[in-house]
Amino acid sequence: MNTTTLALNPRPNPVSRALPVLLAMEDDAEDVGRLAPDDRLTCHVHGRWIHQCVASPLHVNPVTRHRWCRSCATALTVSVDELSGAVTMSCPRCGRGESAASTRLIAACRASLAAARGRSVTASRQSAA
Repeated sequence: MNTTTLALNPRPNPVSRALPVLLAMEDDAEDVGRLAPDDRLTCHVHGRWIHQCVASPLHVNPVTRHRWCRSCATALTVSVDELSGAVTMSCPRCGRGESAASTRLIAACRASLAAARGRSVTASRQSAA
């Protein structure tokens, strides 16, 4: 009896893939429910890596608390250092503004930086922890 096991990978391997290809792959994976919008490495609105456009006002959502400080009712400031790979978000008023949604967005930005550099996303997430 022959059996074949298919491993389901929830995220396409972005290493060595061109941005347009990964954009299309993530669109498809999101459309069929295999990829959560928070886990995208690319932005379907801007057509860029998520770390390149995360500072856009379109990425602020007070309802889900993506880039939003509930206490101050203000958008978080974003800093992305492409050389070091550091990504931070903080409230310009109180200096805090942490939320689960923003934490996931920071992780996606770090993975996006790694993918844009052609590095393994898994290795990038381990070094950020």
